[in-house]
Amino acid sequence: MSYVPLSYLDLVLAATLLIANGAISWAFRLGLEKSIAIAAVRMVIQLALIGIVLKLIFAQTSPVWTAGFAVIMVAAATLEIAGRLSGQLPTWPLMALSGSTLLFVGTFVTIFGVGFVITPTPWYGARYILPILGMVLGNTMTAVALVLDSLSEAARRERGAIEARLALGAPRLEALSGPLRSALRTGMMPMLNSMATTGIVALPGMMTGQIIAGADPIGAAKYQVLIMFLIAGATALASLLAAVGGVVLLTDARHRLRLM
Repeated sequence: MSYVPLSYLDLVLAATLLIANGAISWAFRLGLEKSIAIAAVRMVIQLALIGIVLKLIFAQTSPVWTAGFAVIMVAAATLEIAGRLSGQLPTWPLMALSGSTLLFVGTFVTIFGVGFVITPTPWYGARYILPILGMVLGNTMTAVALVLDSLSEAARRERGAIEARLALGAPRLEALSGPLRSALRTGMMPMLNSMATTGIVALPGMMTGQIIAGADPIGAAKYQVLIMFLIAGATALASLLAAVGGVVLLTDARHRLRLM
């Protein structure tokens, strides 16, 4: 089986399916027609630009280009989290926590997966590093946002009980142990659900893309298993770091609760 390239006409034909989105929005007066159109155009432009940029980066052999683009990916993910949680936590501390969490987890898991499991030559090749980092960041970004959102909401909801425990001398992690556990569950549950249904209910994008491109299904499945394990580990680690960091952001040095 050989790779079948797509023409621009093929993409236009596929885009006609968005008419269903617009029709449903119009029929039920959801007011999403403009948002759907903007999101579609934005996606196409972003993917077109990223395709051009990656083609240039893949042609380079210097790890500096790879590292530079990786930093840009982390920065974009950090801004996305800050945008989702605007007003819930202090902006700059939130960005520092999110950015450092994504940078650490993304770097650690990606280097582990590429440098110690896949072991290509060279191991720092952008063709391997950036796609895996992108999948790791996409999932950890969602986990961090869910954890911090759940934690701040639970802290507001249980403010009285938390302040009572703090007043009795409980340290911040103990006083917020309930919201922390709830936030960790919220952050990790989507990944667990995805792992449970992968292969039975849905074929993930990476595996599907490899199969369509002509790869052996067994080999594609192996790579998908690897990616799922990497993402699961990254999600758990990022959720823990975000939850503990969120507890620190929600309290001051004297272990007093502070909410915006």
